[in-house]
Amino acid sequence: MEILYAPWREDYAATIGQEKKGQEDAGSDICVFCNVQAHPNDEEVFLLHRYTHCFVILNRYPYNPGHLLIIPYVHKKNLFDLSDEARIEIINVLNFCTQILQKEMKCEGLNVGLNMGKAAGAGIPSHLHMHVLPRWLGDTNFLPTLAGVKTISTDLPTLYKKLLPYFAKK
Repeated sequence: MEILYAPWREDYAATIGQEKKGQEDAGSDICVFCNVQAHPNDEEVFLLHRYTHCFVILNRYPYNPGHLLIIPYVHKKNLFDLSDEARIEIINVLNFCTQILQKEMKCEGLNVGLNMGKAAGAGIPSHLHMHVLPRWLGDTNFLPTLAGVKTISTDLPTLYKKLLPYFAKK
C-alpha cells in the first residue's frame, strides 16, 4: 500500500471539526444510556450489574451473542473526561467481563473497544461506552453483505438469565 502525505488537508480537517463540534447530538436531549441507568427495572433493560462508577448491560443491537457494554454513569464523551477512579473501575470490570464471556459463552476471542466520536464509529457519541464482543472462528458469513441480515443465535432474555448469576456474585 502506498501512502500519500497531504498536508494541505490539515486546514480542512481542523475547520470541519470545528463546524461539526456540538452537532453530534443536535436536537436530542435524550441519552439512551442515561435512561437505562435511571430505569427502575434492571431486567427490562438487560442491566447486569451496577458498580460504583459504571454499569454493564447487554447490547440491544449486538454484533454477536453476549455483546456487552460497559458504560460510565457520567455523561461524558471522552475517556480523559472520566475520573481516574472511573477509568480504573472500567478496566477492572472489562477484565471481569472477558473472563465471564470466555467461560460462559466459550468464545474463541474477544473484541474490546471504545469509539470516541462519530467519525470513529460511535453510534451514541455523547456518552462514552466500551464494547466487549465475543468472537468465534467463522462467526462472519455472507448474510450481512448480501442480505443486510445478521444472525444472532441467542435471544436477550435467555442470555441475560444465563449471565446474571456471574454478576450477582460480584
